[in-house]
Amino acid sequence: MTPRVPHSRPLYAIAITTLVIGIGTLGYSLLEGWSLVDAFYMTIITMTTVGYGEIQPLSEAGRLFTIGLIITSIGIVGYVFSALTAFIVEGQVRQILRGRKMDKQIAKLKDHIILCGMGRTGLHIAEEFTRTQTPFVAIEQDPAALEEADQFSHLLYLQGDATQDETLLAAGIKQARGLVTTLSEDKDNVFVVLCARSLNPELRVIARLVEEKNEELLRKAGADQIVSPDAIGGMRMASVMLRPTVVSFLDEMLRVTGQSLLMEEMRVDDFPGLLDRSLGAVNIRKRTGAMVVAIKSQAKGYQFNPGAEAMLHRGDILIVLGTHDQLDPKLWASECRT
Repeated sequence: MTPRVPHSRPLYAIAITTLVIGIGTLGYSLLEGWSLVDAFYMTIITMTTVGYGEIQPLSEAGRLFTIGLIITSIGIVGYVFSALTAFIVEGQVRQILRGRKMDKQIAKLKDHIILCGMGRTGLHIAEEFTRTQTPFVAIEQDPAALEEADQFSHLLYLQGDATQDETLLAAGIKQARGLVTTLSEDKDNVFVVLCARSLNPELRVIARLVEEKNEELLRKAGADQIVSPDAIGGMRMASVMLRPTVVSFLDEMLRVTGQSLLMEEMRVDDFPGLLDRSLGAVNIRKRTGAMVVAIKSQAKGYQFNPGAEAMLHRGDILIVLGTHDQLDPKLWASECRT
């Protein structure tokens, strides 16, 4: 996996310094016939210019070698100083510490979502996840894209290749409940879907479709849902033109923070008091104040504006309309227990 931040300059400085010390030690040992300890000591006092003098008389070749070592050392000291200063001033120490802290936070996550790609589509998804307080981890290879994503407070991310198993494992795919891949090429999204499916077969996987001809390929790879931003964008623009009030109403419920009405989905399996009972018998409107707009069942698909006789079974999903308080899962757990 690619490191989160570039911190190679200090490593180069250490490597060059070590190399020069090694050359100096070897040079004195060969030219003057000194022991390695004496040669190493002479190299150090020469490079640091402490002025202790020669530990043993030097030959002419040894003095010329010392002059070269001093000149080289001056350049190295300047480079090391500038590298360390840049490393600290540019905040790279802080970034590395932040990265380690982030790794620990990611390791503790469960039932989160992995977002692969922080391009234009990924940024909008991250914005919605942040707004709804949905825990997620972003994976992005481009440092510039990650800098743009810094607008999200407390963003958890990995800088790496989402098509690699080790990157997905580092993002906690074994404990995740879903993955969204929004990479710019279909072949990359196919690789991500295949890797995700092999690592966690129970994962819900949503894939971005760039070219319509590749839809079946993504489906065969194991994507649960395939989304074409271009197609949805076109449908959205047409709907705004033809049904502006309806679109505005849906936006108010689905996307705008702080509105009185919201639309949410509730799984019947999460509330034992709803199983194998009719809507009229459980009277959700009276218990919670929320209104059931539709039921999605495995047998019948969507039932819009269901009547009181509609039965609720395992695996069904309720699409409900209400206020934030009326849609609070804790309220539903309390009121729909029996």
